[in-house]
Amino acid sequence: MTKESIALYYREGSSDKVYQAALVEVSGGFLVNFAYGRRGSTLNTGSKTQTPVPYDEAKNIYDTLVKSKTAKGYTPGEEGTPYQHSDKEVRLTDIRPQLCNPIDSAEVKKLLTDNDYYMQEKFDGKRILLRKDQDTVVGINRKGLMVGLPESIVQSARQYDESFLLDGECLGAVLHVFDLLALDSVSLLTKAYSERMEMLQQLLVVVNEHLVLVPTAGSQTQKHSLFLKLKGANKEGVVFKNQHAPYTAGRPASGGSWLKHKFTTTGSFIVNRINSRRSVGLEVCDGKDRVSVGNVTIPANKKTPKLGSIIEIRYLYAFKGGSLFQPVFLHERDDLDAKDCVIGQLKFKAADGDTE
Repeated sequence: MTKESIALYYREGSSDKVYQAALVEVSGGFLVNFAYGRRGSTLNTGSKTQTPVPYDEAKNIYDTLVKSKTAKGYTPGEEGTPYQHSDKEVRLTDIRPQLCNPIDSAEVKKLLTDNDYYMQEKFDGKRILLRKDQDTVVGINRKGLMVGLPESIVQSARQYDESFLLDGECLGAVLHVFDLLALDSVSLLTKAYSERMEMLQQLLVVVNEHLVLVPTAGSQTQKHSLFLKLKGANKEGVVFKNQHAPYTAGRPASGGSWLKHKFTTTGSFIVNRINSRRSVGLEVCDGKDRVSVGNVTIPANKKTPKLGSIIEIRYLYAFKGGSLFQPVFLHERDDLDAKDCVIGQLKFKAADGDTE
């Protein structure tokens, strides 16, 4: 039960940020949870108290946290997307999402005409599994950790009588849903994707602005049309899914029943230094070693990431033995570890001027 909470806002120039804090009673003690980020985006979440503490101690932590933010110019307000934290925040579950391997343009051409594969838009958000059990709604990230969710998503999920486990991508206050893994305590993991999708469409038959069903193209005509539409709109990319395949957690060493193709080049990188003028250094893992791949500027309206954090970057290509060309900071990744930032993800510029 939430004992006390506050939403604080900061606006200056192009900055438009929100910081939310909550004093929550749980298991005979209290937690101090927080969520922060750019207003309207999917917020980063965490807790100042990893285990429940006595009320007086939690209240002191909460008051100190609020005071530190108001001293930096944050003020209370009515707007924003409140986050609802789980009382099991950052606890590990036994649930992991299925992940995609990338494919090139030649493979895309084959799958566009392969009737065994559906195609959907690939979103650039946070991968979230949403589990609803009666009135209890929690989010689970790609690490299998329980995380906070926008309250609008939580309340939308509670409108359904059924219990379920959804798979999707969270962007701001919207979960773009593309799979159904369990329904009323019955696992659907072994069912074909086409069956799971049909059940998902029946579940989300009523339009819900915070739980949005991802459009799926099945026929060759539909896939070609959607592909051209998404590419022309400069979207992130597409995902192909074998309609006959079960749901298999993790990422296969190669191939797999879920395959992704990006229209833009993005990658995950480790922050290895903080430079002057709002710039940070980047590196990736190459076996047991780490390789520097240059720097990226952090926009004035975004918080400079900490040393060792993981950030997502869009870039044109990478020079072999050098750095990223035209890197653009996108957002931090709290659902990845350093070991996920491998050199194999890089798209290099070849000697003849083409990329590979």
